[in-house]
Amino acid sequence: MWFVLWAVGYSAYSRRKGRRSRPSLVVAMFQYRKKWFTHMITRHNRIGDIAAVNGLQSTSTFFASSTILILGGLFALLGNPERLIDVVSEIPFTRHASILVWQAKILLLIFVFVYAFFQFTWSVRQFNFCVILLCAAPEPTPEPSKHGADIDLLTEIASFAAETFNYGLRAYYFALAALTWFLHPWLFVASSVGVVYILYQREFHSRTLYALVAGRPGAPAIETVGAWTPRVASEKEVEQ
Repeated sequence: MWFVLWAVGYSAYSRRKGRRSRPSLVVAMFQYRKKWFTHMITRHNRIGDIAAVNGLQSTSTFFASSTILILGGLFALLGNPERLIDVVSEIPFTRHASILVWQAKILLLIFVFVYAFFQFTWSVRQFNFCVILLCAAPEPTPEPSKHGADIDLLTEIASFAAETFNYGLRAYYFALAALTWFLHPWLFVASSVGVVYILYQREFHSRTLYALVAGRPGAPAIETVGAWTPRVASEKEVEQ
């Protein structure tokens, strides 16, 4: 329950905080995607744009394939937990438990990676939609404002695909926390909190985010999202 509380709770928290109180990487990249597709409308040759989307799609495909392999190994392990028990029992400070508890630990990892698989495959499909929308985009025009609806649609679908990929990648982080349950339950409790802390720092206080929203020349202005008012990061924050 502690693990579920932090995993589900952080997902809801980051989604609300990023859209209402302060910018996150998801919000910042949304504006850059909009700038990308605004420039795309003015170009005759859009092969590079399609190749870029295909590159993003291939990353999701790679993780989806890797997740299938991991699930295969976990299901094999579920049928023979004794081998795992023998290996882990030789590690100092491990907590001994019944076979039923060991199977519960493996089932938790299976659940996490099944969730990740669904997220990655849905991300792949959404990137496919982006390619179709790119091919269906209107003829190039020097005035992108005439096709604002097409730009917004492309930006939203691409952002949905990236956000879904982010959920799948986040599941890998929590799977690492769940892995520590094989050693000791208190280590599992601490790792769940530690993973949330790492995710929070990277999404809301990373140097990458400060660079994106620092108001540097050429950076697109971050629009107000909900109650959040954009600001320019200080030099000290950018250095941090």
